[in-house]
Amino acid sequence: MPRIVESRPTRLQSLADLYPDGILGATIAGEITFINDHAARLLGTTVEQAMGGRLDEVLLLQDQDGQTWLDVNRPDRSISTRTGIPEQSWLNSGGEEVLTTARMVRERPLAPVVGVAIGIRNGRGRARLDRERSDLVATVAHELRSPLTGVKGFVQALLNRWDKLNDEQRKLMLTTVNADADRLVRLIAELLDVARIDTGRLSLYPRESDAVVLARRVVDSVGAGTSRVIELEAAEGLPEVFADPDKFTQVVTNLVENAVRHGQGRVVVSLALTPEASDVDGVRICVDDEGEGIPEEMRRRVFTKFWKHGSSGGSGLGMYIVGGLARAHGGYVTVTDADGGGARVMVDWPREDRRPE
Repeated sequence: MPRIVESRPTRLQSLADLYPDGILGATIAGEITFINDHAARLLGTTVEQAMGGRLDEVLLLQDQDGQTWLDVNRPDRSISTRTGIPEQSWLNSGGEEVLTTARMVRERPLAPVVGVAIGIRNGRGRARLDRERSDLVATVAHELRSPLTGVKGFVQALLNRWDKLNDEQRKLMLTTVNADADRLVRLIAELLDVARIDTGRLSLYPRESDAVVLARRVVDSVGAGTSRVIELEAAEGLPEVFADPDKFTQVVTNLVENAVRHGQGRVVVSLALTPEASDVDGVRICVDDEGEGIPEEMRRRVFTKFWKHGSSGGSGLGMYIVGGLARAHGGYVTVTDADGGGARVMVDWPREDRRPE
């Protein structure tokens, strides 16, 4: 491996110092030939001090058992087919977690190792990801536990007291169990939708669809299960939208149910042509309620996972799915204030195929 030692920073050194991760290169004999500023800081040294020094004196990373990076990985003893070292977690001299990866440097395939290139980055990002995953697991567990507790309780009561219950009581319990089972099925479906949106594996089957007909079905369906007034207002002569009808229905359903759950008063679903200022040529769907609305500083959080406003229930995934499905069709969603107070959620849905590549 060529030795890079300069009295003044080279162009390569300057570019490497701008790289967000640490980079360290060394010969198989253990002499450091290259290190950028980020790697030096994570290792508690400077580029000037580390350059040309010994790898075992600079790479002072230890695991929980006190073993060093070199003790565990021994690049000088690598077999001919070993090309690299996957990500590992270590503690630096300051007690911070750092993550390393490495590549073996050979002059040709299967030749002896002549050097090692090591990538080093701070472990705070992974710690944050771990916390987010823990929050996700806790939230999902909580949402699953509530209906499962109801199912378990009523089924146990039916098993223990079947002969003592009349038909009306049995029917009430079974109806409740069925409702809780539906809630579980819906939560699982939402989690699957979130996973598909996150991984880009969402399956869409779009075609020309009548937005007014689809919205009317949603209003009638949701309205049948609530005492709240839900109205549909649609402009004349609206064009058809290019949408997967099931996904379009899911978007409008989530918006209406969110307005019923978190808002107050009437819920109005209105459909009109998108205004000229919109980037989308198609139909604008507005869902208004008469509640307190959503403060402006919180509107960016509406479309994040498990966002909830107030004490009302729900999984907190509905609006995240709304945003993901709208973007998958080439549309977008915004939140503002309704004319008479309350919240207004607007979806601009295209009339033509605008799906991202």
